Amino acid sequence: MKHVIGIRREDKNKWERRVPVVPADMAAVIRERGLAFVVQPSPTRIFNDSEYVQAGAWVVEELDRCGVVLAVKEIPTSLLREGAAYVFFSHTTKGQPYNMDMLRRLLALKCTLIDYERIVDTAGKRLILFGRHAGLAGMIDTLWGLGQRLAHEGLEPNPLEAIKPAHQYADLNAAMAHLHEIAGQITREGLPAAILPLVVGFAGYGNVSGGAQEILDVLPVERIEPEGLAPLHARKNFDTRTIYKVVFREEHMVAPVDAGNAFNLHEYYHHPDRYRSSFTPYLPYLTVLMNCIYWDAPYPRLVTKAALKAQYAAGGPCRLRAIGDISCDIGGAIEATTRATTPDDPVYVYEPETDRTVDGVAGHGPVIMAVDNLPCEFPREASEQFSQALTPFLPALAAADYRQPFERLDLPATIKDAILVYQGKFTPGYGFMAAFIK
Repeated sequence: MKHVIGIRREDKNKWERRVPVVPADMAAVIRERGLAFVVQPSPTRIFNDSEYVQAGAWVVEELDRCGVVLAVKEIPTSLLREGAAYVFFSHTTKGQPYNMDMLRRLLALKCTLIDYERIVDTAGKRLILFGRHAGLAGMIDTLWGLGQRLAHEGLEPNPLEAIKPAHQYADLNAAMAHLHEIAGQITREGLPAAILPLVVGFAGYGNVSGGAQEILDVLPVERIEPEGLAPLHARKNFDTRTIYKVVFREEHMVAPVDAGNAFNLHEYYHHPDRYRSSFTPYLPYLTVLMNCIYWDAPYPRLVTKAALKAQYAAGGPCRLRAIGDISCDIGGAIEATTRATTPDDPVYVYEPETDRTVDGVAGHGPVIMAVDNLPCEFPREASEQFSQALTPFLPALAAADYRQPFERLDLPATIKDAILVYQGKFTPGYGFMAAFIK
């Protein structure tokens, strides 16, 4: 039915407790716009069933009466309903193999699929996302991994050892409070001399990077530019109480294949084949690398296995201790990210010389943080921010008649352009996806 929005329970894994619409925002649109909501019951959702009842929703199992169904993560193929309209992160536009069966089923059932990831403004900037919270949790988990690695190496003093994985904090405020304590400890005790200068590099400068930097900036941080890395390392004496931060933009990470051409951002995004990776020279200067960039197969990798092998070939300690791969594209921008991890076991070591991974923080290679659903470590705060961004679109999503021909479907352009599949067929902007399911 039009005007009735369904919210399905999240069941992808035990960590997923997020919601697309929080009770407070739901109550507001029920009161102000006359919408109706049906919410599936859930024993694990960060907001409990009674909160949704108080907001004015029906909490029942069946979503058949809903004109559109919202979720966060992918929906199991067995639960897809013929002719239904869905909104969720589908993770299909890169041809991700693990979701192709779901995509085929959506087509076969003549469903409609709207993907949050494709809801963007006229400049291509995403409007509804969890990016900041991925950065927040990813930075905490990476700092935890670094602290554990330094402890394994027996390096002292090591204030970072006290940091906990993100999911072990009660909430973001508790994490921030503890990090402020760690900052004071660094100021008093300093960092291990063997890793000075401690440099954290951020690949990218968007929402994900911003969230990660927000965490690091709680500690005693001094920002330097990429061109300042070599002069920094040329110093003989380092401040033991300072962590150095450097942010890399596209022009630092890639260069034109034709050395006679100047870097052009528009050209790079539209013709990545004309560019090659130029990031490897920065690796010897970094203690930690945070990967916060979007990546797809046509683009050059940020860090290859060969580059890591060269860094570790000497056999002794290597400056690069950890890589926080927040983007977590398996074998992607960070080629050494060979598998994803979970919040309760967030890291492994990639050993370049043997091309294998070792659980934990021990091994001759960098610690890789590769949790693929980081925002779920702060489910309440992440849901609240996501819901705030999504709520203005709810009336249009509820009012749309998904039985109409696509040309007559009445939705804002930002939403309509995010429809990957409509009534079981790829929409004009996503015809390329047909190649993924052949």
